[in-house]
Amino acid sequence: MSPRPSLTSLVAALRLLVVGLHLLSGLLQVALLFRFVDGVRRRLLRQVWSRQLLFLLGVHLEPARLNAAGPVRALDGLIVSNHVSFLDIFVINALAPAAFVCKEDVARWPLIGWLCRGSETVFLARGNRSAAYRAHRQIVARLRAGERMVVFPEGTTSTGDRVLPFHGALFQSAIDAGVPVVCLALSYHDRRGWPTEAAAYTGDLSLLRCLWQIAAAGGLRAYLQVLPPLTGLAGRRHLAQHAQLRISQALTRQRLLPE
Repeated sequence: MSPRPSLTSLVAALRLLVVGLHLLSGLLQVALLFRFVDGVRRRLLRQVWSRQLLFLLGVHLEPARLNAAGPVRALDGLIVSNHVSFLDIFVINALAPAAFVCKEDVARWPLIGWLCRGSETVFLARGNRSAAYRAHRQIVARLRAGERMVVFPEGTTSTGDRVLPFHGALFQSAIDAGVPVVCLALSYHDRRGWPTEAAAYTGDLSLLRCLWQIAAAGGLRAYLQVLPPLTGLAGRRHLAQHAQLRISQALTRQRLLPE
């Protein structure tokens, strides 16, 4: 028997209350601790905090499902993923903490934007070529230094039932840095294993409403598949096309394998 709506709403409200406190603790960590610890410790703090956030929202991370690239150490280079929700950032950080490349709008989000600004995020300004060039140089330098960088080449979110066309510009960073492109296939499923749009952050949906849907879903599962790295492909357009195809095929397999 499914829970009564009133009970579901109560549980979701309690979850969001605790999540709000957890967000504040994250702000304090960024403000008070990050400046005093090295990159390794900052990444560890992000990973622990992200795992706690998923737990508080009732989201279960399943990183081993269908993995083809081995352990987390395979996530070296430019990491590209399909994009469903703001939650994607924390799902990936829970598995392998990394720096993200996000559109400039994210920096203005309440609380989450502040966390991103303090967590080594690179922001891309639309329609500003000089800013895009500076961001590109920053990404290349950090990739050459051995950092993990994550991009969402769709440029926007989807409901998760398909992969939107990948923009090739950001793939140039991997070429210039001489690092492989590692693909992630990310999807959200209900407690039975069936695909769900509960985490999708699309259209005019507000951030708070999206959080409510996630908290109310109960038993939401995030399937994160690590695919073998892309190497030996010439040109960013070919890299983008192959990455999109590989992730799309992986998501199709995920959708066909409910538990």
